[in-house]
Amino acid sequence: MKRLLTFFICFGILIFWSSCRNDFEFSPSTGNLEFARDTVYLDTVFTNIGSSTYNLKVYNRSDEDITIPTIQLENGVNSFYRMNVDGSTGDVGSATEGKFFENVELLANDSLFIFIETTIDISTQPTLENQFLYTDRILFDSGNNQQDVDLVTLVKDAVFIFPSRDENTGIVETLTFDVDGDGMDDETTLQGRFLEPEELTFTNEKPYVIYGYAGVNNGQTLTMEAGTRVNFHADSGIIVTNGGTLNINGELSNDPEALENEVILEGDRLEPLFEDVPGQWGTIWLFDGSTNNTINYTTIKNATIGVLSEGNQNEPTDKLTINNTQIYNSSSFGILGRATSIAAENVVINNSGQSSFAGTLGGKYNFTHCTIANYWNNSFRQFPALLLNDFVLDENGNAVTNALTEANFNNCIVYGNDNPEFLLENEGDVFNFKFTNCLLRFNNENLEGSGNYDFDDIVFYEGNVFNQDPDFEDPFENLMRIGEDSEANEIGSPDFIAQVPNDILGEARTSPPDTGAYESTIFEED
Repeated sequence: MKRLLTFFICFGILIFWSSCRNDFEFSPSTGNLEFARDTVYLDTVFTNIGSSTYNLKVYNRSDEDITIPTIQLENGVNSFYRMNVDGSTGDVGSATEGKFFENVELLANDSLFIFIETTIDISTQPTLENQFLYTDRILFDSGNNQQDVDLVTLVKDAVFIFPSRDENTGIVETLTFDVDGDGMDDETTLQGRFLEPEELTFTNEKPYVIYGYAGVNNGQTLTMEAGTRVNFHADSGIIVTNGGTLNINGELSNDPEALENEVILEGDRLEPLFEDVPGQWGTIWLFDGSTNNTINYTTIKNATIGVLSEGNQNEPTDKLTINNTQIYNSSSFGILGRATSIAAENVVINNSGQSSFAGTLGGKYNFTHCTIANYWNNSFRQFPALLLNDFVLDENGNAVTNALTEANFNNCIVYGNDNPEFLLENEGDVFNFKFTNCLLRFNNENLEGSGNYDFDDIVFYEGNVFNQDPDFEDPFENLMRIGEDSEANEIGSPDFIAQVPNDILGEARTSPPDTGAYESTIFEED
């Protein structure tokens, strides 16, 4: 009984003490809030495309629980910014939602998060060279207690290319073209549309933002002039169909970092967080029947497949001629060829989820002074930097073959962070390849082999160097220049200098030349 009486007495004291506490009594803010930063910079966005979400942390360093009477955007309901304060968007459904908050409670020595986004219509603002700086402020409280944090966003104008959408059904327009070569158009599931005649020349005046696949139809040529910038939304790209042509006409830039004259193809997220994220968009798809495609001085980055070239291996001119071009961060393949013909000079490919270059189902390939590397996390890729084969498996698992009429790699580097970094697979009777004066990575320490890997056979391998350090500047960051200690220095054959006299940066090649797309250099120390 005594124990029971003691329990009730203690319980009563606890209840009385709790009722006297003022933990939940909030005092108005006195203007002494602290902020993680005084300005929130929302990275560059395109007009009418939503930004990423940014955050601001707000601190109450005092020993008092406080109420912030108001948190609001200075431009009010007309602001292009919107906020979420600790999970709340304010008065849902009203004009002030995301713009205005009242009586926000903040405990002593605690903090809250404000999340900020923006979608800005550039047409409502004065512009300078197709861009402007949009600003606003978050105001905390008013009068003598008012504090503020600035918001800043750079907004770019752009040319938008997108398929139509049926307002009643919501169905997005898809491409229709001859897929199987029977002369009849076939419906596809590729969202997109064919470019109109007035859209077939891309210039450097504004960036281009593409939603879905921009199609180049029979008899059309899409030309991209020097300095063009093309940004692709997710699951977007360019498809050049039967009878169409793509000409990307970039030029050598004076500034190797700004690349002012190169054509750059990448995703439409401009924030630094997305700068090197693979797989943000689809591919440049050169469909079977497209002809005379050229790519020069171009950077292609963050695609699923940088360039997909299909068919036409026996045409008198190469289906694709690609020169002085960099392809980085492809989630699948840098260049994927299928029974096609590709001529490449001064091409650099690195960091691909599968192979940086794959010539599959036979074809015809000639690569001179190219750097084909792969420093992708090798725990997550199945294939080496370079893959050649002459077959595809049908539904029954049987190999269907097609001739690899030629695959010549002259003065090239084929390297990476796995070993081996090239794979040759043949099932048919015609499988012609040759590596001449290349720096190659292959895991047979004694360089002994048979069949496709008989390294002593000069017919297939002539003047090559194996398993030696190319001394790349920083391949994990796609800096693929070679240093003065590179084993690629002066091992190239002079026979190809006349064909490719300058490297990808315009530097004259020495004799004998260095292999790969770059002449060696002395790296500057940080």
